[in-house]
Amino acid sequence: MADENPAKPFYSVLVLAFVCSALVAGAAVGLRPMQEANKLLDRKKHILYAAGLYDDSKTIEEMFAPIKTRVVDLESGQFVEDGSIDGGGDFNQVKSALTKDLGRTIPGDEDIAKLHRIEKYSLVYLVMDGGQVKQVVLPVRGKGLWSTMYAYVSLAGDMSTIRGVSFYEHGETPGLGGEIENRRWQQGWVDKKIYDQSETVKLSFAKGKAAATGEAASYMIDGLSGATLTTKGVEKLMKFWFGDHGFKPFIENMSKKESTNG
Repeated sequence: MADENPAKPFYSVLVLAFVCSALVAGAAVGLRPMQEANKLLDRKKHILYAAGLYDDSKTIEEMFAPIKTRVVDLESGQFVEDGSIDGGGDFNQVKSALTKDLGRTIPGDEDIAKLHRIEKYSLVYLVMDGGQVKQVVLPVRGKGLWSTMYAYVSLAGDMSTIRGVSFYEHGETPGLGGEIENRRWQQGWVDKKIYDQSETVKLSFAKGKAAATGEAASYMIDGLSGATLTTKGVEKLMKFWFGDHGFKPFIENMSKKESTNG
């Protein structure tokens, strides 16, 4: 009987590994569209949470029916009307921030959200009632203690009063900074004001419980216990995105329209 080739078991394992890796790669490619669709549905759910429209007796698409997705030029604050950016397609504004044509660098001393670069164009979500805009949901993000925190913030028609917030992605410490996901804490944002009479961002976060009375109460939200740096990160991302580099030009334009229509 001829001696078996000692390399034969090695070749068998190599072939098996190649076949398995090909199957895994094929499965990953095949599942990618489903994963992207699920991610989109999850984002829509958090937009609905922020707007106070989530109802688990309905489908996501049913609840999303009164919401229009638009694209805004952050620098001018104007809607992009020419279709050059497809808000209903696969536009990823976070990834676009990293590109030369669709992103821009934030000067270091003004980069309080620690993002380095942001997108030139952003999606916004208009909650409609007939022909009137009742709420506007805006995507925001910024660095916490350990991670970039992503959220949606909904504003009332006055473009200053918060109607709700929903954090949908982060890597903060569970039980501490991770409490940004806590619906009870998020409920404390409702009806707080972002801007004062001079249109300066006045929203802030307390060290512990926010003031219940007085002028400051309208602009102050409870801090997260044991998560000072995460809380500071949330405060800074809000100041950034509602400031000049973020949505302030858009908010000013929407406020003018509201005054004209009113």
